[in-house]
Amino acid sequence: MSKQLNNTKIKKAPAAVKAALPVGKNGQKAPGELSAEDFYKEALNLLVKSEAKFLVGGGLALDMYTGINRATKDLDIFCKVGECPRILKTFAESGYYTEMTDARWLAKAKKGDHLMDLIYNNPASLCPVDDRWFEYATEGELYGVKVKFMPPEELIWCKLYVQNRERYDGSDINHLILRCGEKLDWNRLWSYTEQHWQLVLAQFMSFHFVYPSDRDIIPRWLMDELLLRAKEQYDVETPKEKICRGPYIDQTQYGHDITVWDYKALTMRTI
Repeated sequence: MSKQLNNTKIKKAPAAVKAALPVGKNGQKAPGELSAEDFYKEALNLLVKSEAKFLVGGGLALDMYTGINRATKDLDIFCKVGECPRILKTFAESGYYTEMTDARWLAKAKKGDHLMDLIYNNPASLCPVDDRWFEYATEGELYGVKVKFMPPEELIWCKLYVQNRERYDGSDINHLILRCGEKLDWNRLWSYTEQHWQLVLAQFMSFHFVYPSDRDIIPRWLMDELLLRAKEQYDVETPKEKICRGPYIDQTQYGHDITVWDYKALTMRTI
C-alpha cells in the first residue's frame, strides 16, 4: 500500500535545488540556462506524459525522509526495466539527449547541464525494481506534479552497496534509520538484505557508534540474529573458492584483487 506522509507536498524548490540554480555575473539566472527547478518540473511532467510508472529517489527522496538538502542538478528516477524504453522515447521526442548507459541497470536523459538518471537496478544487479517498490511507495507532490517517492526500505537497500572511494552512502543510511526507523518495515528490509547480512551488521554497528543514545531504534531481534550469524560463521570451514565480493560495493577499487591476486568476483562453471 502507498504511504502518505504529512510533509510530502513540496511546492517550492528545496534548498538543494535552489543551491544548484545557474547564475550569471549579476547573480541572476544565466540567459538561456535552464534552472534546476525548471528542469525538475519539465522532467516530472514528461515522466507523467510517458504513462510509465516511476519513483523519485536520490537526493530528493533523502530530503523527503530526513530533511537533509543537497545541492544537485541531477534527478534520480527509478522504474521497472520494462518501462525504461518508453520513458527514453518520450524524453528523446522532447529534445533531450538520451542513452542506454549500462543495460544492466542505468539509462540517462540530459538537457543542458542537467541530468536525469533512470535506474532500474544497481551496478551489481542486486536491487531490481519490482512491483513491491510501488506498493509501498510514499505519495507526495513536487512542483505541482503528483509523484511517488521510493520507500525508505528500498532506499536503504540500494545505498547499502554504495561504499566506493568517490562516494559512500553509509551516513545516508544512518540518517534514514534515525529519522524513519520507528516506522520502517524491518522484516521487509531484512528480506532484501539477508543474503549479505555482513553489510547490514557493519552498518548497524556504525549506527550504534554514531548514535549511542538511539541504538534501540534497531530491533533487538534483528541485532541478535546478526550477532549470532557472526559467531556461527566460525563453526564452518571457509569457502574453497577465493572469492572477492568487493565489486558489489565498489566497482573500481577491487580490480587488483581480481586481475592480479586471482580472486573471483563471479564463479562460472563449465557445463
